[in-house]
Amino acid sequence: MKTSYAFALAGAALVVLALAPMFIPEYWTGVLLGMTGYVTLATAWALFSGPTRYVSLATVAFFGVGAYTVAVLNEVMPYPLVLLCAAGIGMVMALVVGLSTLRLAGVYFVIFTFGLAELVRQTVSWWEVNVTYTMGRYVFLPFEGRHIYWQLLALAALTFLIAWAMGRSRIGLALKALGDDETVASHAGVDVTRIKLLLFVISSTIITLVGAIQAPRWTYIEPSIVFNPTVSFMTLIMALLGGAMRLWGPLVGAVPLFLLFEWLSVSFPDHFSIILGLLFILIVFVMPNGVLAKIDDLRKGGRA
Repeated sequence: MKTSYAFALAGAALVVLALAPMFIPEYWTGVLLGMTGYVTLATAWALFSGPTRYVSLATVAFFGVGAYTVAVLNEVMPYPLVLLCAAGIGMVMALVVGLSTLRLAGVYFVIFTFGLAELVRQTVSWWEVNVTYTMGRYVFLPFEGRHIYWQLLALAALTFLIAWAMGRSRIGLALKALGDDETVASHAGVDVTRIKLLLFVISSTIITLVGAIQAPRWTYIEPSIVFNPTVSFMTLIMALLGGAMRLWGPLVGAVPLFLLFEWLSVSFPDHFSIILGLLFILIVFVMPNGVLAKIDDLRKGGRA
C-alpha cells in the first residue's frame, strides 16, 4: 500500500513537472532544464558510487562524450539514432574503463577518474585541432528548451526507476553487503567485480545520455564547454549532500544546490570555485552521509 501511494505521488509530480513549461516563462523552463539535468546526473552517479563508495570524478568525461557525439553525428543521422550511438559509445567506454580500473580503490580510483576526464578532454581537443582542423562544432536541431527538458525529465524518471528496482532486487542485497565490506561480500559469494562493472556501465551510460540530450541547448560546442570539470564536482557535492545511499538523496541535494549555484555563479562569478570547494569540505565534515541520514539520526536521538 505504501509503495503504491509513493508511485501515485511520484506519477502526479511527474505530470505536473511535464506540464510546467506550458504555463511558466521560458527563463524558468531553462532553470527546470538545468535542475533536471543535475538531478539525473547526481542520481546516476549515486547508482555506482553510493553502494560501492568509490568516489568517481569521471562524470564530465562521459557527459562531454555524449554531447560531442551529438555534435558530430547530428547532421548525418536521425536524432533518435544519434542518441543510441551516444549511449553505445558511453557503454563501451565504461566497459573499457571499468575492466581496467575497478580493481583500484580509495584515492587511487579518485585520481584515475579525474585524470580520465582530463585525458578525454585533451584527446578531443587534439583531434579537433590536428585532424578536423577546427575547434568546436555547431548543433542545429529543431528543439526548444521545453523539448530538451521533457527528454531529461523522462531520463530522470527512468533513472529513479532503475535505482528503485535495483534496491529491491537480489542485486540490492549484494550491494548492501558490498558497501559494508567488499572483502566479506566477496567471501560470501558476491561477484564483486561483476556487480561493480554493471553499476558503472549503467551509471556512465545515463550520464552520457544527459550530455547528449543537452547538446542542442548550447548550439555551439567545444571541449572547454562540455568537458568543464565543474560538472563532476557539482554532481559529487549534490549527491553527497542529499545522501548517495538513499533513493531520494541526490534529488534532495541537487534541487537546492542547483538554485544556490545558479545564484552564486551570477552574483560571485570570480569566487564561485572557492565557494564550491568550501561547501564540499563542509558537507564531508558535517554531513558525510547526507541530509537524509542526518535527519534520521536526529529523529532517533529525539525518541531516545
